[in-house]
Amino acid sequence: MQTSSETIEELNQKQLADLVSIETKRLCEKYNKDFLDCEDLIKITNLGRDNVRAMMHRRDFPLLKIGRRNVVNISSFAYWCIKQTYKEM
Repeated sequence: MQTSSETIEELNQKQLADLVSIETKRLCEKYNKDFLDCEDLIKITNLGRDNVRAMMHRRDFPLLKIGRRNVVNISSFAYWCIKQTYKEM
């Protein structure tokens, strides 16, 4: 049975959506909030403050600026991390 490239792409999108959903649920339950700040990202990534701030200011990072605070929606962060992981493979 041959699989078209469209079917493979749909499967990849489904897997991506499942991964994002699982990771979003895990992080929401662990941190009991919908948005993460710099301190949360330091704990999650085990990166230093300067590296997390550099990551947060990348053009492709889903940063939200609320007043003077920089935060990221958990589902957007999970999607971004997974996309970055598979981009490099």
